[in-house]
Parts: sequence; C-alpha cells; structure tokens
Amino acid sequence: MYRELIRLVDRLGAPRIGVVGDLMLDRYVYGDADRVSPEAPVQILRAAQEETRIGGAGSVVSNLLALGARVAAFGAVGADAAGSDIVRRLRAAGAATAGVLRLKGRPSTIKTRFVGRAQHLHPQQVLRVDWEDDRPLDRAAEDRLAAKISKFIGRADAIVASDYNKGVLTPRLMREVIRRARRRGVPVLVDPLKGRDYSKYRGATLLTPNRLETGLASGLRLTGPDAIRRAARRLMDALNLKALVITLDKEGAYLAVRGRPGERVPTRARPVYDNTGAGDMVIAALAMAVAGGATLPDAVRLANVAGGLEVEKFGVQTVSREEIISELLSEARRSGDKVRSLGNLLVDLGRHRARGEKIVWTNGCFDVIHAGHIEFLEFAGRQGDVLVVGLNSDSSVRANKGPGRPICRQQDRARVLAALEAVDYIVLFQERTPQRLIETVRPDVLVKGEDWRRKGVVGRTFVESYGGRVVLAPLVKGLSTTALVDRIRGTASDASRHKGNRS
Repeated sequence: MYRELIRLVDRLGAPRIGVVGDLMLDRYVYGDADRVSPEAPVQILRAAQEETRIGGAGSVVSNLLALGARVAAFGAVGADAAGSDIVRRLRAAGAATAGVLRLKGRPSTIKTRFVGRAQHLHPQQVLRVDWEDDRPLDRAAEDRLAAKISKFIGRADAIVASDYNKGVLTPRLMREVIRRARRRGVPVLVDPLKGRDYSKYRGATLLTPNRLETGLASGLRLTGPDAIRRAARRLMDALNLKALVITLDKEGAYLAVRGRPGERVPTRARPVYDNTGAGDMVIAALAMAVAGGATLPDAVRLANVAGGLEVEKFGVQTVSREEIISELLSEARRSGDKVRSLGNLLVDLGRHRARGEKIVWTNGCFDVIHAGHIEFLEFAGRQGDVLVVGLNSDSSVRANKGPGRPICRQQDRARVLAALEAVDYIVLFQERTPQRLIETVRPDVLVKGEDWRRKGVVGRTFVESYGGRVVLAPLVKGLSTTALVDRIRGTASDASRHKGNRS
C-alpha cells in the first residue's frame, strides 16, 4: 500500500484548484503563563512573541500550495488593513487572488490565540479572541463572487469549499458553484460547517465532516460502526453525494462511495500536539489526490497521512510532499515492507539522499540468524541513517557454501531480516559477491565483520575511491552460523545413533 501511495505522490503534478470560503487571519501571541492575576482569577500571559498566518479557507490554500498545486483563492475580506494583509499573504504564498472581494463596511475576520507555557509544559491556548462579521454576503457580492468562480471553473481540476460559517458560502452561492462545476465535470469537495442543515451542499462530489459534524447533520449518535454507516447513508442519500469521508481522529476515516460498500481507512496512532487545522490539511490532500486522478480509497489514505503529520505540529501548519513521502517510507519500513528490487531501491535511496541522509551497506547470507547477527546489524545501522542489507539468494549461498546450505530459504531469511528494526531495506543478489550491487548503490558506508580484515572486504576499493568509509564491526565470540549448523547436525546425528542403539 505504501509503495502505491508514494507513486501517487510522485505523479500528482500541479493541478489547478480553486478554494472558495471564509478567509481570515490567525494571530498567535506566545508567552509564559505561570502567574495568576491579583485582580481576577485568571492567568497572566507575559507576551514574548507574536505570529500571524493565513487562516480558515486560507489555510487550505496554503496547504495546497505546499503540496504543489496551482491555487486560486475566492472569498471576501474587509476593505481594511487585515484584508490587505490577507491578500498580500495569499499572493506572497503563490495563490491567485483576483477572486477575493474587498467589501467596505465588513471587517476582515481575525482570530487571535493567546498561547501560554507554564512549568515547562507544552504551550497551550489560554484564550481566543475573534473579530468578525458572520452575516451572509448580500446578493450583489454573491453575484460578483459567483461570476469570478464560474470563469475559473472552465480550467479547474477541482474546487474546494471551506465553510467556517462566516457568511461567504451562502446557500445561493454554494448551489451555483456546485451547478456550474457539475456541468463542467469538475469535482467539488466540501469541508462543511458544524450544523444541522447541509442542504446547501446538495450535489457536491464529496463532503468531509468529522464525527461531531456528522452526528449533528445526520441526527444520529455515532456510537459505533453501524451508526457511522447509517449516518453516512443518510447524508449520501439526502444530499445526492458521490462520496462522504467521515474523519474519526485516531481511528482514521470512514469512506462511503455511492454504489459501493463503505470502508474504514485506518491511520497510525501518533502523539497529537495540536489538532487545529487538521481538517484543512485533510481536505487539501484529498483535493490534491482527486485532482491528480487518484482513486478515492487512495486519496483518503494519503489524506490520513497528511492530517496525521499536521496534528504533530503546533497551530495551523503546512505539510509538504517531501514530508509525506518521508512518512510513507517510514511506514513501509515499520510494516515490514523492506524487500526491494534494485530499481525500486535506487528510487527510495535517492529520496533519502535528497534529505542529506547517509546510506549504509552490508551484505551476507544471514542463514540462521543469531544474537551475533543482531548485534552486527545494530552496529551497522548506527554508522549512518539508512541501512541496506544485500542478501545472498539461495543459489548464491549454495555457490559459496556448498549444497547443504542455506538451511533457510531466501524468502524466509528476508522475512526475518525485515522484522529487525535496524534494517531499512533488503535487496537480493544472485552473484557470488555483491560487487555489482555495491557499485550501483554507491553507499556512504560499507560495514563488514572484523573477520573480513584478512579475507578482504568486497567493494572496499570502490567505496573508498569516492570518499566512502569502510567499517569493520567487532565480532561476538563463540557465535557463528557455521558452528551452529554443525552443532545442530551433530545433535541430530547423535540422536539418530542413540535411537538405533535402543532398537
């Protein structure tokens, strides 16, 4: 699965995506909050730092730009300093802003979060102050915005509606966007508001409510899997949706697609530092994947990964393609998916090298794995960032050690190696020596056991020719595969003779 998702990220390209919704500024004031005011029972925040970011639908814009999309923003801000700041930040990030209306008499939305740290704990929000006007846009503003979106839809790969219930996504505007997009065959993905009436989203391609939002909109308590399925069916039917993605926090997501059975898409449990902005990241990743031609199950899996990375950061933060690929590579290794063809291995190693990571190579038969092998591989792993094990195939082992070896087949040996945390990748080779593979992989470090000092390390001259290192690992006394095999065979022979004497 992880290999397919990595290939999906690689081929996403730069789709053209429009984001329509409630644009705002997110301000953060950081400081220490280790005192209580003598004037009232409230904390005192000793401000030390202030930060401003684009929020609301602007967060979705930022996420899509970080993922490599070409983005046009549509919405309304005030004809004030905050509105100018929002437009300036959108442009600086790379978004087209011709679709952002500047409205007199309507203040731009600003959310200011006061974040305090007390007694060396992680920063936590102490207070949030909102400046906003959430009245629906008037008809003239709706018409102007609809005309701008309609002009863009003709060249769009997807439209995202990010609804924070601040008055931009009126029922009339939402219906018009969906109608025009459907006529052009452009998918419309909606991150809906928290409320009971979703009728304005009728006909959209996909909605991404969370657990609470789904319960409110469906009128059902989501007490278990059956209730989630019933709620999904109710919303799908009532709103004529193609698909529904219910985000379920640490439980992943539930995907319902019209005409197919629903499925739970799990995610890896991870520490949640701050879930602010996770929904924005999920819908951005979904839109990117759908616009790039991904299947909905793969799009949801990718969104799970992106959303999981976002909640490990504080505040509303973007996640890049490189971060997603790095996480997928780590997930693949954690899952035991470590055996690679040479071609796939080189692609993966290229990604590691692009991040400045050092590649370590070692090789061997690893026939009957024992404690000495474990210590050796852990030592090898400590010499760099990524450990690649070249594994002799069965035919290679027989050529080197005779017809009685290997004891274990190559697929079994590879499976045992893949279960070891120290090992990142495994590649099989048929030749008697790994010289050709070493020359192809070009490791930064080559590791062999101390017993190879006199025999000569295969690949040493080549690796040292470009500045690589060759490291000899200390041996664990009294442990060798050959000795173990001889002991096992000797024990079996003694047992056979003993049985014969008794008979």
